Amino acid sequence: MHLGECIAVSAEGGFKIINGPPKNGKGPMSSKEDQEMNKGASLPQPTQAGRIELCQEAIKEARRCLENNDKDCITRLIEELVRNQCHNGNAVGKEIADRVRGVVHELWLVSDNEHRCGLLKMLKDLDVSKGWVKMALSTSKKDWNKWLVRCGIDWEGKATRNDIVKQLEDFLREKFGWSEVRMCEELWRFVGVDVNEFSRHGIEPCSWLNGLEKLSDLRRPYWLGLRASDLAIVKLDDEIALEIGTTNSIDAVFFPVLLGTIKTPGLAIKWKKSMPAAKYVSKSIGLTYYVDLSTDKWPWPIELGVDEFERMLNGFGNEELAEFVAGEVDGDGVVWYDYENGYVAVSITACKNCPKRMMLDVLKEVIARRFGIVGNDGSLGGAYALVFGGEDAVKLLRRIVKYIHHPLRRLRAELILALYDGIISPEKFEELYKPTKYKRGEPDVKRNRGLDALVRAAPQTHTHGDLDPWALLDRELVFMGRKEDVVGVVDINPPHART
Repeated sequence: MHLGECIAVSAEGGFKIINGPPKNGKGPMSSKEDQEMNKGASLPQPTQAGRIELCQEAIKEARRCLENNDKDCITRLIEELVRNQCHNGNAVGKEIADRVRGVVHELWLVSDNEHRCGLLKMLKDLDVSKGWVKMALSTSKKDWNKWLVRCGIDWEGKATRNDIVKQLEDFLREKFGWSEVRMCEELWRFVGVDVNEFSRHGIEPCSWLNGLEKLSDLRRPYWLGLRASDLAIVKLDDEIALEIGTTNSIDAVFFPVLLGTIKTPGLAIKWKKSMPAAKYVSKSIGLTYYVDLSTDKWPWPIELGVDEFERMLNGFGNEELAEFVAGEVDGDGVVWYDYENGYVAVSITACKNCPKRMMLDVLKEVIARRFGIVGNDGSLGGAYALVFGGEDAVKLLRRIVKYIHHPLRRLRAELILALYDGIISPEKFEELYKPTKYKRGEPDVKRNRGLDALVRAAPQTHTHGDLDPWALLDRELVFMGRKEDVVGVVDINPPHART
């Protein structure tokens, strides 16, 4: 691996390679070599505008060949387009890249088996990614594999994103002492929580990392709880995508780590519309994390019906039910304490008239029947909320705290239990709880600063000293599309549903 390669924010650990090694040779040249190179006929590289113009002309010519049913002509032009990076949206923009993909698709449709095999072999030899070709052909995974067998093509994928991230993380651990705990501590510093002060009183702010590796198994009830709250499932041809988004600082670091237990997630970064509830924010930056899976990898129903949901909850053992509730709390939950009134509450929110609301009604009954913990109907921020208050809230926290992984909710839960167990005094509790609170109606570093928090917590930030993270972001993210619409998309081949 070349140390000159750029690393950008992405996934668990938060980065991926964007640029490859230098293209102008493997080392310094002698004067003689330099002179020989200068005598050569190397042409200057075209500007982006020049490249786009070349691509547009080649696409027009390919269209004329399609009208004349001249497959050899089209194939030759596709090769020219690929060699000139006309299929690469980063180089020429999405519109041009999509038009190249369309030419490939139309050639595929009018070709016989022999020409199709020739096209596949050519694209493989040109080092076009499998994902790009599969998207261009609009073929299912099953049909794709049939064509590879029929054409005798062994199309091994390049190193997966998981492999790349693991290699880089190992390198950063060894050379710079990076770790997930260090990332967690950087997050807490960013939002103003003193990690050492909590630790001195027996509360570890990074305990949410404990047990995360168990969530690599999607059959854990935690995932069903998260699905019943914040986690969205998007259908993509013969695959599904698990997606979860945020604008907030803590979620911005938590969500990629959480999805990273399954596989290294992709990240889409976009401007979001202004929010009436946050008048102090003119424009908010939204982060959407996602992982793509084959449909058979997701063990739970994609669409949750109330009756089926109740049967599943009744089939859980006590620990499974507690883990499920923790997933709900991590997604749509709030853990809070009103120390002026000495009142603890745990709530899970849902829209007032939707299936989620009916599922919370079922959950309330199951928790009361199984644990003897009584919840009440309430409201929070204009939404319906299932609220557990006082001693019932404390009992619920004791049940689920070890399964809570959201950093802030886990920290508050452990802090509240430490108060109730007499480990800390009410005065110390108030001092420690205060920096975890959200400011209402005014700017708060925990709100609408997700991108900033993500860059600060990413491991490569710690290799650049005190560099301003926004300068790091500007230098290392790949900008795609119109800047006023898209801040950056850290995924070289995002699924078509998000392009």
